[in-house]
Amino acid sequence: MTHRTGSRIFSGGRWEERYGYSRAVVAGPWVIVSGCTAAAVDGEVLHLGDAYKQTLTAFGVALDAIERAGLSRHDVVRVRYYVVDDEHYDEVGRAHAELFGQVRPACTGVRVAGLIDPRMLVEVEVEAYREQVRRE
Repeated sequence: MTHRTGSRIFSGGRWEERYGYSRAVVAGPWVIVSGCTAAAVDGEVLHLGDAYKQTLTAFGVALDAIERAGLSRHDVVRVRYYVVDDEHYDEVGRAHAELFGQVRPACTGVRVAGLIDPRMLVEVEVEAYREQVRRE
């Protein structure tokens, strides 16, 4: 269950408390989301072996945090994804296109040697920005 405390947003995931970080930080008009994977709050990895579903799940975690901050997928300006195997890029890209094809954020894809759990195939980071409305 995601909750918000001031400018910090928490999902309740076990690593947030253990390693001392927030799911997302609201900094002025920015919402910066920490790396998200297909791990449930209890740490169990979902969709084993399916990079597409893991990517959708990871982006779902990130977008939930962005929505808790009052923004939406349409405010996403940057995405980074980390993939552990070259063969998964198309599936990760397909999931990205389904969610952000109309938004077209800046995007970087990186191949990495591994993630915190070897069953994880992808990790995503998302940044959203909304200009503050000036009231005169």
